[in-house]
Amino acid sequence: MILAHISDMHLRPEGDLAHGVADTSGSLSGAVERLSALDPPADAVLITGDLVDDPNARAYAQLRRLLAPLSVPVYLTPGNRDDRASLRAAFADAGYLPENGAFLHYAVEDLPVRLIALDTVKEGAKSGELCAERLAWLADRLAEAPGRPTAILMHHPPFKTGVPFMDGQDFAGAEAFAGIVGAYGNVERVLCGHLHRPIQRRFAGTLACVAPSTAFHMPLDLRPDADLNLVLEPPAGFLHVWSPGIGMVTHTLPLVAHPGPFPFRRRPAPAGA
Repeated sequence: MILAHISDMHLRPEGDLAHGVADTSGSLSGAVERLSALDPPADAVLITGDLVDDPNARAYAQLRRLLAPLSVPVYLTPGNRDDRASLRAAFADAGYLPENGAFLHYAVEDLPVRLIALDTVKEGAKSGELCAERLAWLADRLAEAPGRPTAILMHHPPFKTGVPFMDGQDFAGAEAFAGIVGAYGNVERVLCGHLHRPIQRRFAGTLACVAPSTAFHMPLDLRPDADLNLVLEPPAGFLHVWSPGIGMVTHTLPLVAHPGPFPFRRRPAPAGA
């Protein structure tokens, strides 16, 4: 089973560059083209939040149009840039978002790896949270199928990264979340976004993966006094490949055109060998 994972598109209208430099619409179009050409194809595409930059009906309609070429199921989770009501309305016919309720979390049961999507949005804040209601919902879902391989999708990473300018935001409920996840041995991955860099960390007995952005990246700057900047590194995502008896293996996937593949040429054997 192959799960393609992208994040943080920060979609803006065509020709409107994010921060004056990033063509987020063009980057998403290129990412969709790359994902559509995968051979073998992905079984689903997972998108972990900050879908649009200005959350209104027009932006989500644009998002639907750009994602339409994908022929496999697409599962969205909201980020701090998103609006729950507008997102729910735009994708009401997708069949997986809850029709009502305060939060956009859900479970997908018909894939070899069970998907549990968590809404970590904290109203009016960039930081994330899992309140008691959301934690209880997660605990109930995990208890339903403790033997099935499972991936948890969420926008905000519930841990520190060691990058100073990334670690200024708290995540309310992170310790309780870790306790719930750590009680089960079947959580293959915790899949996140938000930080605009590819990051992996051991967390609660599993592996947490922060997907890079299709739009723009934060620089890898470990200095304690680093400024908040962005860089136009090539868009990328992850491919999470699950097989019985092996489990889940995660690969970084560039989402831009690049040369190759080329035949691998072996060096000729030395004379007399």
